[in-house]
Amino acid sequence: MSEQFDLVVIGGGPGGYVAAIRAAQLGLKTACIDMNTGKDGKSALGGTCLNVGCIPSKALLDSSKHFHHLKHDYAEHGIEAGEPAIDVAQMLKRKDGIVAKLTGGVAGLFKANKVTAYHGRGRLLADRQVEVSLHDSDDKVMLEAANVILASGSVPIQIPNVAFDGEFIVDNVGALEFDAVPKRLGVIGAGVIGLELGSVWSRLGADVILLEALPDFLALADTDIARQAGREFKKQGLDIRLSTLVKSAKVKGKEVRVTVEGKNGEEQLTFDRLLVSVGRRAYTDNLLADDSGVKLTERGQIEVDENSRTSVPGVWAVGDCVRGPMLAHKASEEGIAVAEMIAGKPAHIHFDTVPWVIYTDPEIAWVGKTEQELKEAGVEYAAGSFPFAATGRGLALGNAVGMVKMLADAETDEILGVHIIGANASELIAECVVAMEFGGSSEDLARIVHAHPTLSEAVHEAALNVDKRAIHRVN
Repeated sequence: MSEQFDLVVIGGGPGGYVAAIRAAQLGLKTACIDMNTGKDGKSALGGTCLNVGCIPSKALLDSSKHFHHLKHDYAEHGIEAGEPAIDVAQMLKRKDGIVAKLTGGVAGLFKANKVTAYHGRGRLLADRQVEVSLHDSDDKVMLEAANVILASGSVPIQIPNVAFDGEFIVDNVGALEFDAVPKRLGVIGAGVIGLELGSVWSRLGADVILLEALPDFLALADTDIARQAGREFKKQGLDIRLSTLVKSAKVKGKEVRVTVEGKNGEEQLTFDRLLVSVGRRAYTDNLLADDSGVKLTERGQIEVDENSRTSVPGVWAVGDCVRGPMLAHKASEEGIAVAEMIAGKPAHIHFDTVPWVIYTDPEIAWVGKTEQELKEAGVEYAAGSFPFAATGRGLALGNAVGMVKMLADAETDEILGVHIIGANASELIAECVVAMEFGGSSEDLARIVHAHPTLSEAVHEAALNVDKRAIHRVN
């Protein structure tokens, strides 16, 4: 006998658990199935983001930043602390505590909102039936629902001739668990994950080489931002090698020997640890029965329309397993929108104003179009920029690296894109997202009073500079 629900969500990550909570708030009888298991052997809701992605990586980034500042920057402030040492075990304990608190918080929210949670693997059958294989049990539970949301997330991409072993050759999960600082760390891929985790271990003392197959650094970012980021990371000691293809990696003893082909031909590099971070793919393994009716794209993603509907009525999909950027906040907004549509309410999904963030130091954040995209599309635009080095707050913080760059339509002045590299870029971008969501212009931001002294004044001055009337720089 199957239990009946208004909605069954498969996946408890940022897309799935948020959708389940919103649906329950709207009065729908809701269940959520999640297979993730914490270090204590119990259910750990929150998906990759809370368990082995966004949250733990930010915890380690913060810890490593404190260590780096103590070692290199505080003397300038008159702070003498001797020679600092890093206790890696304590750093990991702090990270694990933050993860446990947040995953436990999601479980508490499920209980408060009366969401039925199943710890196990969900599989969609025909007619919106869902088979649940329970964790640590041979038992299966059958559920039936008027609606199903697939939110199965993504997994790291593996590359030929480089096999994960969980100790010497690892994905992002393994790089969050090193029990000591590796002397030599190789990173395949100089994207978001590679830069963030490479930065963590570099700050703690590792010699880090990033091997990037593409000829351009941060190809998705605006070229001016990517160029400045490359310079800053080089100053920090990150060795980023572009146009470098990894052909194989083998563990020999306690070393990883990597064969690469680059500008100087083929060569062999040796590391203590190797992180593979070349991207992620939609995770649909054993998710769909042959008779489920749900279609996949050529890229292996679940096929959906602009409102996240699949090819089967009443079956929806959100997050990393569908088109669009693999970002936790994008997944959450999709999940909320779908829950509201299921409940018969109007909903809105606007992909043009989804912000991107890289949590390096300096941080990198952007929203909308890059300058190269506008040029390729033949769009006439005006650009304005402003350096943090010309802000009082940036100088007072001792962290005035970077700039804000704003792009606006040449005729209407509507903001088309904003690109930031610098301290707190992840927070500063929100103002620009709001402006763009409301169809704002650079003049709108230029006319808003920004508190002084703040880093946000760089946004204000960049908006002024679109019209070449910035106050604190020569235009």
